[in-house]
Amino acid sequence: MDDMIFSGDLPTALEGRRDLAVLSLDCFDTLLWRQTHAPSDVFRTLRGPSAQQRVWAEQRARSRAAVRHRRNEVAIADIYAQLLPNAAADVRAAGVTAELAAEAALCFGFAPTIALMVEARRVGLRVIITSDTYLDRAQLGELIARAAGDDVRALIDSIHCSSDYGLSKGEGLIREVIRALGVRPESILHVGDNRNADFVAGQAAGVQALHLKQFSPTTEQRLRLEAATSAMLHVGDDRANPNRQPHRAAIAIAEPRLTDPAERLGYTVLGPVLYGFAKWIADEATALRATSGGKVHLVFLMRDGYLPQLVFDAIAPATPTHATEISRFTATAASFANEAEVLRYLEAEEGTPAHAILKQLLFEPNEISVMLRALPATDTHAALTRAVRAGPKMRRVLARSQRFAERLVGYLRATIAPAAGDTLMLVDLGYNGSVQNQVDPLLRRLMGVQVAGRYLLLREQLMSGFDKAGFIASAGYDANTLEALCGNVAVLEQLCTAAQGSVIDYTPQGLPVRAANAIKGRQSETRDAVQRGVLAFAREAGAAMVRPVAANSLDESAATWPAAAAAAVLARLMYLPMPDELAVLEQFQHDVNLGVGDTVPLFDPTIARRGLRQRGLFYMRGAERMYLPAELHGEGLAVRLTLLAHKRFGLALKYADFVDKTITLPVLIADGRKVDTATITATPTHDGYFIAPIPIDDCRFAIGLQFGRLYEWLQVESATFMPVDRFLSEKQRSGAEEIEAVPTLEGMERTAPHLFRCEDDAAFMMIPPPPRRDARKMMLAVVFRPIVIRDAATAAGPSSAATAHARIGEETGETTR
Repeated sequence: MDDMIFSGDLPTALEGRRDLAVLSLDCFDTLLWRQTHAPSDVFRTLRGPSAQQRVWAEQRARSRAAVRHRRNEVAIADIYAQLLPNAAADVRAAGVTAELAAEAALCFGFAPTIALMVEARRVGLRVIITSDTYLDRAQLGELIARAAGDDVRALIDSIHCSSDYGLSKGEGLIREVIRALGVRPESILHVGDNRNADFVAGQAAGVQALHLKQFSPTTEQRLRLEAATSAMLHVGDDRANPNRQPHRAAIAIAEPRLTDPAERLGYTVLGPVLYGFAKWIADEATALRATSGGKVHLVFLMRDGYLPQLVFDAIAPATPTHATEISRFTATAASFANEAEVLRYLEAEEGTPAHAILKQLLFEPNEISVMLRALPATDTHAALTRAVRAGPKMRRVLARSQRFAERLVGYLRATIAPAAGDTLMLVDLGYNGSVQNQVDPLLRRLMGVQVAGRYLLLREQLMSGFDKAGFIASAGYDANTLEALCGNVAVLEQLCTAAQGSVIDYTPQGLPVRAANAIKGRQSETRDAVQRGVLAFAREAGAAMVRPVAANSLDESAATWPAAAAAAVLARLMYLPMPDELAVLEQFQHDVNLGVGDTVPLFDPTIARRGLRQRGLFYMRGAERMYLPAELHGEGLAVRLTLLAHKRFGLALKYADFVDKTITLPVLIADGRKVDTATITATPTHDGYFIAPIPIDDCRFAIGLQFGRLYEWLQVESATFMPVDRFLSEKQRSGAEEIEAVPTLEGMERTAPHLFRCEDDAAFMMIPPPPRRDARKMMLAVVFRPIVIRDAATAAGPSSAATAHARIGEETGETTR
């Protein structure tokens, strides 16, 4: 028979096995699972000792037992004697009691193992626990009862602990248990999660043994990265956020059967996030009902609220919900009650394309065309604002917005029919509550309802004063952390959205008018598979964890699925995505949702690789990308962890802080009259590349890069001209205002794309300036990577410099000096 079994197969583990008398089970991570990533995470919740102090105490206790008694096993009392060496016996006993309580709070019975125990008792087998643990049999029995329930404890005939025998399973505990039971070894089936301690040691003792394989290597890595991300998000908050991973059990059961990568992404990643969010929404709705004078309507805002609504309906089918289409575009279009509101909108939209602004202000296409033609090339936004403020245009905006607001209200009356005094609980992913900011005053004024916004992720840029709360919000996270999570929210939006165009208007009959869906069918099919996985998790998650009846009320609330766990899963997806996840998302487009139908790729690895080599990670912090960490995949974990650290902690580092090595590059500068020599300091970017920024004023200088004086071989990644202010900007847009240089080679041979050989120390690359457009200061940015450094004994001297001068003079007719 196979020596390994997956969690979902545990209930049928006895099938095909004959002459069994005993089912022996490991305890931790077989019968009892913890809601934390690692066993030591439970210690984070202890009052008094730190988790590390508790770990050190156990290490000292085991060292003492090895030296004094030649044994490796210890009791928990021995550990607390080391942890509290100067404390009284009752204080130590209280510490032990507190740790057992912490374990009971975070442990639960694993449903498939319990199903196996029930089946074993049904066919007449004895059920025993054989565990490597510092607890004794009484303590472990009590813990099982408290964590899994008295009925689970009643299934167990006897408990055998390594601390009682002084032997671990690998040292002979299983043989001692066989003697104590008085049965033949081959009549025992032992199941446990540790291959060496349970399977290898079990076979050595002569029993039938199965290794419980909890997770695949990929899943183990994903959970490990979630724990690492959690540690970065929740610094200094161990007791509140001890690396909770309540989704581990459900994933262990289901993942082996999930063959579709998209469905697996939904089940293992988005499922735990939205399941916790849905439980929190249920708690928030209950709290609102207790304080609201009218009925509370759960209004899920489409399109991004589509999947959250499905998950909520799956866990709370008796609670009515409404799928309501209010987009940022329609909410804003209905909000222009006066000129001040229009001006406030215009002030906030500097940098937005003029055609999008005019469409948002409800101008007709022919009106937009006329207004765009009248706008100047410079100071465009100010001119646009002046044009909109012109009397007839402003009156037109206000009148159209009023009629739009009436249509929006008509739509809400037709779909929700709230009474005056009712509360509309708007549910959305977040992250600023922009729709609520626009419609809250409108709905209070025109419908007499209260408005409450509840969001998965809430980071308000303004103190709106509206009733807003977030599952992951400022109550538990600082502004830097929330900003870090908001930076890559596009990936979450595209996975949660409905497969339909965004609403852009409403008919007088109260029906939504949608834009065409710009997303391709293949993306919709992939998203459907992701969403199937999410819903499967929502249906199955609760069944994996068995807790005592008295604790069920806690387990059914959001407390079992805290925001900290969801935040860690979400941040891991955003900053440390796995290869199989990126394969699912690689063709995704993101629709901008400004009413103009624009889409952009969710991520493009080639852009990030080019950006890293050209500018380095520091500048990539300001890159305006939808899903930058996905683009950084393949550049090393350190790069993505650095990006996360920058965002999460808001580190005030400058570019100079990243420069730990420079190259002094000799150059020749020609202005049409003479040739001068100079040196440029090149600074490191990424992966061994350097950037040499060379000012060329207003395109008046040609540049000769004397690579031959330094290198025999090198790579030149790029040579581009750009405005100096663009180069210095921290807001990076790949390719923006860049002009590719057209170099000529002197003594340099291109042997492959980007790869050059310098024939001698006089070899150089000549780059003429681009055509002058205006007086704007320009610069040449050359990105290169040294391959073979020229031997110092043959490095360039005066003769090579003179040779290069002469070559430039021959080419340009300039004098040299």
